[in-house]
Amino acid sequence: MIKRLFDITAATTALIILSPVYGLVAYKVKKNLGSPVLFRQVRPGLNSEPFEMFKFRTMTDAVDSEGKPLSDGERITDFGRFLRKTSLDELPELLNIIKGDMSIVGPRPLLMKYLPYYTEEESKRHSVRPGLTGLAQVNGRNMLNWDDRLSLDSYYVDNMSLLLDAKIILKTVLVVFNRKDIAEVPSDIFPSLDIYRKSYDS
Repeated sequence: MIKRLFDITAATTALIILSPVYGLVAYKVKKNLGSPVLFRQVRPGLNSEPFEMFKFRTMTDAVDSEGKPLSDGERITDFGRFLRKTSLDELPELLNIIKGDMSIVGPRPLLMKYLPYYTEEESKRHSVRPGLTGLAQVNGRNMLNWDDRLSLDSYYVDNMSLLLDAKIILKTVLVVFNRKDIAEVPSDIFPSLDIYRKSYDS
């Protein structure tokens, strides 16, 4: 209850304070990438229930000669890289927090298609609301391999507390300010979890 009250208060306050930044980024996204301004994708939330997560768009809709989307690395723009490097693309997730889909701190919401590939221990990540930031994000962000990242998520669930949340929030500010450990196109570094686990099992 206290965590949820903090989430609502913090997200609402941040949205009000950052509203000029939100408006400017939305304008720039529309100017550089067109409409829609927001990227929406269904992700698993609390108890693996799907919800629609919001982010600012960072990629174009470019396709190849057969109409298939180009790779992420080919579709992301310089402006999109800037948004990801500064984490400004994550601002719309404040709306998800206010709605109750997410929390300020928690395991990052990944893809629905990954659900069958978690171990029993890793599946605990869905026993709490997913977060805007999390323990993995302040200990390597998306430069971590899958096993380490998911292990940190499990550790967070087992040791969740307001003090730990406060430490993660403080470290998040430092990480974002320093722009450390950011893979602007994660797929260029690590395979997706489903491919990783399939190759591991084979």
